[in-house]
Amino acid sequence: MLIRYLILSIFLIQIIQCGLTHQDSDELDSLDNDFAEFEDFDVEDEQNVPEENLNTAPKSSEKILIEDEIDIIVNDEDDDSEFEHFQDVEEFEGFEIKEEQVESEPKITIAKVPVNFRQNWDSYYLEILMLSGLVVYFINFVTGKSKNGKIANTWFNTHRQLLEDNFSLVGDDGSLDRNENVNLIKESENVFTLWCSGRTCCEGMLVELKLIKRQDLLAILSGMMRPTMDQIHITVRMNKEDMDTFIFCLAAKKTAQQLVKDMADLSVYCPERKPGDKFNVSSSFNVMSEIGEATSAILDSKVSTVINKYPEYIDFIHFSDQYSGVKQTEDSGALKLPETEKVLMFNFNIPVKGMSLEEACSKLTPLMNMVFYCIDKVKRIRLTKEAKTKADKNRQKVEEAFLKSTHQARAEAAAARKEEKRRLEKEKIMAEDDPERQRRWEIKEEKRQAKKRGPKMKQLKVKAL
Repeated sequence: MLIRYLILSIFLIQIIQCGLTHQDSDELDSLDNDFAEFEDFDVEDEQNVPEENLNTAPKSSEKILIEDEIDIIVNDEDDDSEFEHFQDVEEFEGFEIKEEQVESEPKITIAKVPVNFRQNWDSYYLEILMLSGLVVYFINFVTGKSKNGKIANTWFNTHRQLLEDNFSLVGDDGSLDRNENVNLIKESENVFTLWCSGRTCCEGMLVELKLIKRQDLLAILSGMMRPTMDQIHITVRMNKEDMDTFIFCLAAKKTAQQLVKDMADLSVYCPERKPGDKFNVSSSFNVMSEIGEATSAILDSKVSTVINKYPEYIDFIHFSDQYSGVKQTEDSGALKLPETEKVLMFNFNIPVKGMSLEEACSKLTPLMNMVFYCIDKVKRIRLTKEAKTKADKNRQKVEEAFLKSTHQARAEAAAARKEEKRRLEKEKIMAEDDPERQRRWEIKEEKRQAKKRGPKMKQLKVKAL
């Protein structure tokens, strides 16, 4: 009985499974009929797919996605076709068709540059000119330096014996040992100096040879327009007790004008330029003198003879007890008179052109003898009482005028020094840890300020009847 019921239940289950299978097949058939219109597209896609990709064909769901993408692309093409009439020439009247510029890659063309190298030297004229200028400058430097050295050595060798006869030390180089091989000190390529000392009535004598800048080509070119000469400048520093108070100057006319303009002592004490005829010297000179009797004593017969014999070699002769150098400008702000010294200065021209160096230097020997004669002459000159009083009054007037012109500046400087002193005192007191002392200083300072601001009262003394 049990077996009969088991067989019957199995049979019913098989009948139910067969019914479900039939229903699923009907649904699949209906789906196939719905997508039958896309079978043509599937066939074309399968034909375009390579054989190697057949095994990876998309499933039914993937096929639906691909078909949707195709619909979208087709729709885009339909939208583009809507604007095709704008490209139709017949749709517009009077419209000229322009040739479309086809974009293409830019072509690089390399210009054919000719070779700049030539067989001639025309292309290098600037470089050749510069090198030639450098060569000429170097040659001029060597030759000019050599010639200036020869002039200086020739002058020293010519007058060395004369210098040694008048000074115990010639060519002092600052060393304690006496050097027999003395020579000029070379300051530059055109300036040579020599210091001599050890003579009565003077501290020493400085000889400066200021030659033309022959080593400088530009200086030579400028000298063609404004000629200059080789010069020897001699400065003798006299002892204070061996020179009286007077100022004297004899100079060529052009040089005299410049000296009066630049030198402080000449511009103040004797600015008047007098012709040389009045003093028995050549008319090519001007004489500036403070004391007449001192000028007459200096320009005696011996000195006048040398000056008149060699006028072209003398530039100026300047004696002064108030020599302070070049005149100070008003903007210098000096509050005291410059220091002065008693000097004798001689400036001679060296005649190099037209003669040998030995002959040119020997022409200066009489002038060097005149220098030593003037040193002894100035020592012997003593002014009379009237001349001495006049010279002293002149110096007193100059000092008073200077003090008057600088009174305000000196007062301001004194006030500034006083204020600086007070400021330092305040800083010193404030730095201390003493409040009582600081308080006393502040009270003192307030009283001083109040007194300074108050009216100035003048005390009058009345005699009792």
